[in-house]
Amino acid sequence: MATAALGAGKQVAVWLTKEAVRLALPGYGEAIACEGCPSLPQLLGQFADGGGELLACPICFNARNLNEADLVANARLAGATPMLEWAGEGATVFSY
Repeated sequence: MATAALGAGKQVAVWLTKEAVRLALPGYGEAIACEGCPSLPQLLGQFADGGGELLACPICFNARNLNEADLVANARLAGATPMLEWAGEGATVFSY
């Protein structure tokens, strides 16, 4: 959904919580596979190349003793308030 929205010219951020914060670290997506699905590393690359941003929950990130210096280039720590500020008024939000 995120890469399709980028392809349609939308500004896109994905807010990562719980274990998903690890997707903001290099190499983690390579360990995840879904038979018959597009490659997660390919999708993450398309997302980054298209200008998509990964917003990692700082509470979730820090609870896992992860290092902020290890974040991929298109990721940053952002809690609920900064995420809502990023979304602003009139944003379209998908959650599933």
